[in-house]
Amino acid sequence: MSNVISKETLIALGYPKSTAQGIIRQAKAIMVQKGYTLYNNKRLGRVPREVVEMIIGTKVG
Repeated sequence: MSNVISKETLIALGYPKSTAQGIIRQAKAIMVQKGYTLYNNKRLGRVPREVVEMIIGTKVG
C-alpha cells in the first residue's frame, strides 16, 4: 500500500470526480500550511494518505 493518494485513487474508491479533486485540493492546502511548499504546485496530484484520511474521516484502502 502506498503512502500517497491521487485523484484517480479516490475516484476508484467511489468518490465523484469533483469531490475527489476537492479532497486533493484541500490536502494540498493543509500541507502548504504545515510548511511543505512543494505542494503549492498545480501539477502535483499526489498527497499523503494520512492527510486524506484526516479530511474524509476514515481509513483509505
